[in-house]
Amino acid sequence: MPKFTVVKLYELLDIEVTEKEPIELKTSIDIVKQVKIKRKDQVRQDFDSARKNMKELIDKGFESLDGIMRVAEAGDSPRAYEVASILIKTISEVNSDLMNMHKTTADALGSNKVVKNTTNNSIFVGSTRDLQNLINQSRSRLKAVPTEEVENDS
Repeated sequence: MPKFTVVKLYELLDIEVTEKEPIELKTSIDIVKQVKIKRKDQVRQDFDSARKNMKELIDKGFESLDGIMRVAEAGDSPRAYEVASILIKTISEVNSDLMNMHKTTADALGSNKVVKNTTNNSIFVGSTRDLQNLINQSRSRLKAVPTEEVENDS
């Protein structure tokens, strides 16, 4: 990016120069690129932080599940088994959320761009007769003519 000095700008505008400090002008494209880079860095940092938290929640959930299962087996209480089943469901939901977070982050970073091309209009290049022969070969006028073997008398 070229640097413009205050002197050159003041000369163009016919104004007296009091200071001669160079000023760097940034284009809007440079600013947009910087914002996109910052956003990607923030998304990656948030993803790493959220992933770490979810992994810790899953680990704590398994530890809690072990404890509640010991309590349920020792006390033979239906309520303890109910709490264990709710904890199992919660752990599975956190696992599902972790996988969804991967997809959401990939979408935010733009790394999973899938291009789907759909052709809605097809064009046949040929005559109407060729198209009819192609569509309905049983009614085709260009039926194969059987060739007879001809004996050569040479």
